[in-house]
Amino acid sequence: MEPVLIVLVVLVVVAFIALIKTIQVIPQASAAIVERFGRYTRTLNAGLNIVVPFIDRVRNRIDLREQVVPFPPQPVITQDNLVVNIDTVIYYQVTDPRAATYEVASYIQAIEQLTVTTLRNIIGSMDLESTLTSREVINAGLRGVLDEATGKWGIRVNRVELKAIEPPTSIQDSMEKQMRADRDKRAAILTAEGQRQAQILKAEGEKQADVLRAEGEAQAAVLRADGEAAAIRTVFEAIHDGDADQKLLAYQYLQTLPELAKGDSNKLWIIPSEVGDALKGLGGAFNGLTGNGGAANGGAVAAPTAPKAAPATQVPIDPAAGPRPVDTDKGAARPRVDPTREYPKIDPE
Repeated sequence: MEPVLIVLVVLVVVAFIALIKTIQVIPQASAAIVERFGRYTRTLNAGLNIVVPFIDRVRNRIDLREQVVPFPPQPVITQDNLVVNIDTVIYYQVTDPRAATYEVASYIQAIEQLTVTTLRNIIGSMDLESTLTSREVINAGLRGVLDEATGKWGIRVNRVELKAIEPPTSIQDSMEKQMRADRDKRAAILTAEGQRQAQILKAEGEKQADVLRAEGEAQAAVLRADGEAAAIRTVFEAIHDGDADQKLLAYQYLQTLPELAKGDSNKLWIIPSEVGDALKGLGGAFNGLTGNGGAANGGAVAAPTAPKAAPATQVPIDPAAGPRPVDTDKGAARPRVDPTREYPKIDPE
């Protein structure tokens, strides 16, 4: 019984192992390559699959999702003989599991080496400045070459990205200095433009202020002239309406003369030539008033007679010397006498 029991146990174990090898469960977005006696038979898709145990063998399971593979920095020489290190990232997807398994030994390594060689060809025809500013052109060129080469491997390259382009340290220092100089230049230009604009605005403001000030002064002068004209017109009309005679005007003229001598700094003032005419007019007015008063009273009151002044010698005024100055301290006019001339005596009567 014991050998029979052992055989039964062995058969159960073999059957269990065969059952496990017969049923193959493939996850979603995956595929499996099945070989029978070392030869490709079929590709298992996602789901439950049945294979012949101990005859069919699942060789490789392939992920059909899009994969991202970063590659280490690669030194590349530009057209102007500068070495730059470029980091690349490849986005690819397996479209044919059988070709990816049998057409290339390791498609990841093949894609990496193809990327490096293609990148060197593209960068070798560009200078450093074009390399730093033409990432889209480099990406498009890499993708075109890789997609064409990996198509027969069952691989589709979706995107190629350059993570970093690192020029040499000396070039980086020179670029930083150049950028700093450009920024200082732009800052100086902006500062100069700001100062220029400020000066222009200030000059325009001062110009407008001067124009407005001149207009205000002109309007004020016009209004002042209009006021003075109105005042003169009013005085003129009042004089004509009051029918003022020459005697009143002479009296007002004499009242205005003391205003000329006002002030602490006035030591000398000139008597106009019209003073004599004004005095004559006032003298005649007073004589007329005195004579009319005596006639009205029947001749009872006689007009006072002024005592005759002693004969005096009058000194004529030299016309070339101008009017005589008046000594305000003594209240008398000082004549200008020419010592070379002989003046005749004039009888006051």
